[in-house]
Parts: sequence; structure tokens; C-alpha cells
Amino acid sequence: MSEYETMVYSRKDKIGYIKFNRPQALNAVNDQFEPDLHDALLEFDTDEEAWVAIIHGEGRSFCAGADIKQRFANMTPQQAARRERGNNPESYLGRSINWKPVIGAIHGYALGAGMAIAAECDLIVASEEAKFGITETRRGLPGGRVWAKVNTFMPSKIVSEMVITGEQVSAQELYRLGLINRLVPTGEHLSAAEELAKTVLETPPLASRAGVRLTRRQWVQPAAEADMYIQTLKLHLTEDFKESSKAFVEKRQPEYKAK
Repeated sequence: MSEYETMVYSRKDKIGYIKFNRPQALNAVNDQFEPDLHDALLEFDTDEEAWVAIIHGEGRSFCAGADIKQRFANMTPQQAARRERGNNPESYLGRSINWKPVIGAIHGYALGAGMAIAAECDLIVASEEAKFGITETRRGLPGGRVWAKVNTFMPSKIVSEMVITGEQVSAQELYRLGLINRLVPTGEHLSAAEELAKTVLETPPLASRAGVRLTRRQWVQPAAEADMYIQTLKLHLTEDFKESSKAFVEKRQPEYKAK
């Protein structure tokens, strides 16, 4: 198994585990997180002994979104250029090789990038205290790609409210609306995901992977279109974006100007 700075890949029998391992930062996404996740997913995808994966987080949270202090408050010219170029909506699971099922085991927070990762998972198990949010909006950024992925499986005015306000929504509500497959008591998300993985493993694997390939394609094109539509807005260059990041670091209420 390869070693990663921000996560751990392991395998038990035919179940692969990708564990986010920045518990001191609630597994927030820093610059190393994304390449590590790409590589860990590819390691699972090409691991012939692993037929299903579980993605989960170490510590108190699944993934609390972007590491604001590192990624936004002091954005380098290269980081700004990458954001202006746009993000690949197929960046995590949309370009699989073998299309093996992936289960998200969610606890604590799944915010921003964390919700995007959860939405890409083929199945979701969440503990009852978990909170989800398209928090890019609160950072002054467009949340269109996350909205497109969630809206594919949970079309409702609730997801519209999430992308317009950036407010967090409970796992109970998203379970009611069909985004979450299993809602379990706090602390049981990983064991419940393992039980679901065992059910997947009872299915003929090639037929199961055909279903994965079909369902993942549903969100790829809408996410690409959302990315292209909002890219021209260049919200990362606005005063409100800078104010949001600065206020977060300084732990104060932001003062927006719609500029």
C-alpha cells in the first residue's frame, strides 16, 4: 500500500478503505489533499483484490471543506490561475477505470468539498448527527458543481436553498429526501458501511460495476455545465470573496459589499 500525507489506503478482504487523515483540521482539504485523494482512488481502482471501497474520515469529522487559512486567505497566483481555469467535474470518481462501487461513511461534517466527495460516492451511510452543506456560497464562491451532483440524486428546493444560502442541513433531512441510503446512530457509520459493502459483495461484480458506471454518468455532464456557466463570474476575484476569507481567519462577521 502507498503512503500518503493526508490519508491512508488499506484493504481488508475485498473492501478497500480510504481514510482522510487530517483530524486536527477536521480533515479539511489543503493543497496536498486533492492529489492524495486522486492517487488513493486510483490505487483502489487498480487494486484487483478490492471490489468495493469505503471512504471515511479520522477523528470528529468526515471532511469540513476547504482549509480556508491555507487555500484561500493567502492564495498564490498559481492557485488563483487554477481556480480561474476551472475545476474538472470528473476529478474524483467520474473517470474511473474499473467502475467499482464506493460507499461514503459520513460523520460530523461533510461541507463544501466534503459534500462534493460524498455526493460522488455511489452509496452514502451517515450518522444521525452529521451535517452537510454547500458552504462555498458562504465563502463567496459558486457552489454550482456541488449543487449539480446533489441535485442529480435529490432534486428539490432544499438543494436550491443549500446553494443559495450555504446553510447546513441535517443528515436526517437528506435521508428523508433520498440522498442518504442508511441513517445510523452516532458512531456506527463505519460498521454500517461495512455491512452495506458486504451486501454489494454478494452481487455479481461486473453487473454491479455496470450499475456504477450508469449512475455516475448522471452527474458528470450537469457538473461540467455548471462549472462552465459559473466560471465566467470569477467570484474568486471579488471583494466579497476576499472579505469572507479574511473574516473567517480573523473570527469575525464579514461585511459584504456585493462587489
